[in-house]
Amino acid sequence: MSGAAERVDSPSSLLTPHQIGMVAGEASGDLLGGLLIRALREAGLAANCYGIAGPGMQAQGARSLFAMETLSVRGYVEALANLRRILAIRRRLKTRFLNDRPKLFIGIDAPDFNLALETRLKRAGIATVHFISPSIWAWRRKRIAKIRRAVSHMLLIFPFEEAIYREAGIPATYVGHPLAYALPERPDRRQAREKLGLDLDGVYFALLPGSRQSELRHLAGLYLETAKRLYAERPDIRFLAPMATRETRDLFEQAIEAADAYDLPIRIVFGHAHDVLQAADAALVASGTATLEAALLNCPHIITYKVPWLTYQIMKRQAYLPWVGLPNILAGRAVVPEFIQEQANPETLTAALLGLLTNTPLREAMFDAFAGIRYSLRRDTPRLIAQALAPFLR
Repeated sequence: MSGAAERVDSPSSLLTPHQIGMVAGEASGDLLGGLLIRALREAGLAANCYGIAGPGMQAQGARSLFAMETLSVRGYVEALANLRRILAIRRRLKTRFLNDRPKLFIGIDAPDFNLALETRLKRAGIATVHFISPSIWAWRRKRIAKIRRAVSHMLLIFPFEEAIYREAGIPATYVGHPLAYALPERPDRRQAREKLGLDLDGVYFALLPGSRQSELRHLAGLYLETAKRLYAERPDIRFLAPMATRETRDLFEQAIEAADAYDLPIRIVFGHAHDVLQAADAALVASGTATLEAALLNCPHIITYKVPWLTYQIMKRQAYLPWVGLPNILAGRAVVPEFIQEQANPETLTAALLGLLTNTPLREAMFDAFAGIRYSLRRDTPRLIAQALAPFLR
């Protein structure tokens, strides 16, 4: 599969950079945004991108007007605590984009923030594209009407979403999953360990309590207590904890102090989450994009999900699927064990993680399912993105 997008057009009108508004709300969206900007450039679609961007998008030339971390909250209760600041940022962005009138606005995930902004911009005649559909197939299905009002075009990352949007009469393109395109087709554990300077024959567990600060506050203590129990059972285990930002790393270090976990053989890695997952024998992962990353990188793992009680009650009543983890949703069956709310406790998680080391049939079943997921999601994503966006930039 080609690593660069094909040039989709070459008229001189495409050589003048167009202004494109963009908003990404968290680390996974920043990853998607970086790939999207690179795809435009490689296809010869010149663009100046600005709005809210993380380090990955900024490395590709995007300008960020506000800190992305402000939007990185999870759940109703957590969002309420930051609501005033988030709404103020959205108002300022709306005013800026209505004044500038960019050629295109692209909302990258963060649907609660972006769909309202897109609705206002589309009403004003600015084309709007949303990159990755909200999980209407999992919960809040009625949101499709809001999406119809908000977007000119939707870029889809799961193949089963095409039928939903076709039936709703919303223009959409399946572009494959950017992670499946970007990550190695054949993950190499030995190579990842060499890159990280790890013992090639050691036993490593990865701890991924989430990329948002709110997730760290809820899960870091649980993960560290689980790690302490694992270490007591297996003193040969070493732990790797990739942190996406300086703020999340600081929070995790504070959690180590609060859990009195100084004696744990744990290495905090700044970034390099993909290398860590590829190198690890098993992982404890918060529900979200990281669970799909673990599957694509062939890392056996268990999934946890723990939010404030009220948030969970609201979400539970709007859910349609029996799973929260993307590997299970994509496989259509329980491939990766999930431990939700009260089930997510140190005793249960310790037993499940130790089982991943010794239960060979479980590991092999995961590897088979992960291979199927990689096959279903891998497409030439940059080329497909560029083709979908080219009509808006002529």
